[in-house]
Amino acid sequence: QVQLVESGGGLVLAGGSLRLSCAASGRTFSSSAMGWFRQAPGKERVFVAYITTNGGHTYYADSVKGRFTISRDNAKNTAYLQMNSLKPEDTAVYYCAASRFGDLISSAPSKADFGSWGQGTQVTVSS
Repeated sequence: QVQLVESGGGLVLAGGSLRLSCAASGRTFSSSAMGWFRQAPGKERVFVAYITTNGGHTYYADSVKGRFTISRDNAKNTAYLQMNSLKPEDTAVYYCAASRFGDLISSAPSKADFGSWGQGTQVTVSS
């Protein structure tokens, strides 16, 4: 199992940017597809973005498409989420996750597809 630690969250004004990082340790990072999810207060944890094991394909929720970019550096065992043009509705705790079995079939994976999770990092966007 891979251990994950997120960082980079914080408070930002609407229209601003943040870059989240997810540092991995444990079993081989490069064999895990990586995802980002978020959970707003009182709501379910939902899919944000996903990147395949070699970084060749990325997928996004419609709500963040064109504003967020997921990437990874397998040499550094780290995944990233670049968030631009942030909106108040992006306020949530953001979690990174590693897939259970390599690349996924679905372009909109569920929480069940991921076996390892970080502790989350708070992102707050003020208007």
